[in-house]
Amino acid sequence: MAEPRTVLLAGPRSFCAGVERAIEIVERVLDQREPPVYVRKQIVHNVHVVADLEARGAVFVDELDAVPDGATVVFSAHGVSPAVRDEARGRGLEVVDASCPLVTKVHVEARRFAARGDTVLLIGHAGHEEVEGTLGEAPEHTILVQNAEEVATLEVPDPERVSYLTQTTLAVDETTEVVAALRERFPALRAPGSEDICYATTNRQEALTAIADESDLVLVVGSRNSSNSVRLVELAQRRGTPAYLIDDTGDIDTEWLAGVRTVGLTAGASAPPRLVEEVIDYLRGFGPVTVTEREVTRETIHFGMPSVLRTPRA
Repeated sequence: MAEPRTVLLAGPRSFCAGVERAIEIVERVLDQREPPVYVRKQIVHNVHVVADLEARGAVFVDELDAVPDGATVVFSAHGVSPAVRDEARGRGLEVVDASCPLVTKVHVEARRFAARGDTVLLIGHAGHEEVEGTLGEAPEHTILVQNAEEVATLEVPDPERVSYLTQTTLAVDETTEVVAALRERFPALRAPGSEDICYATTNRQEALTAIADESDLVLVVGSRNSSNSVRLVELAQRRGTPAYLIDDTGDIDTEWLAGVRTVGLTAGASAPPRLVEEVIDYLRGFGPVTVTEREVTRETIHFGMPSVLRTPRA
């Protein structure tokens, strides 16, 4: 008989409030508008979510030039720059904005900090859609900082007028390191009024920390372009536990399971909960599995719909 395994299930895991809202926005638009309905970029960074919405009729495009004039377009949860909004307005597109409210908060801060004369140091990853949108709010006044090593070579017009913001899906410990380096280089550095790293990112990292040391292997359900999912894998690896990012059970290499008695399991904020259950069922195919959930906090945050979707069209 196969040796029994324990699955330590991190809680919270999977969808956050911003992701749930973004998906529901696309679903409501599909119900209320004549097709086709266009979505700029992936609504959230998960291949399963995108495929499910495509099957319902959503058309995902990289840029607005693929959207016909006058059509309906949904902006993804990651936010967009003012230039994209201006283009949509000029094209007569009906826009439904699914930007996460926590990303919108960072955009507002970027405009406010730049307006008061600060150089805004944005901590984040180049090329990520959220970062591109935030950079677009005040491009002449914003500098991207990707790691602590880059801080030493930063040049700003006035070291006394510097503030920082962060991408919402970063690793908390690494971001703390970058901020410390910035404070040492620029003692007058000003912080946002509250943390920019979102509650869901922080909670999922704390939940994984609670199980990683007891696990022989960590599996993180999430897509490769999901920043918060990738950060979870890196977090476990930094703690010395082998960890892998999987879109679904098809990505699991059975060799990973050799000699493993305790599997830590979590999912990024854009990964559907059903995928976690599928992983547990998959592991049961190799022998008895006991599931133990470690919940570090209970999430109760909910974001409302945009006003344009609160009442169905006649």
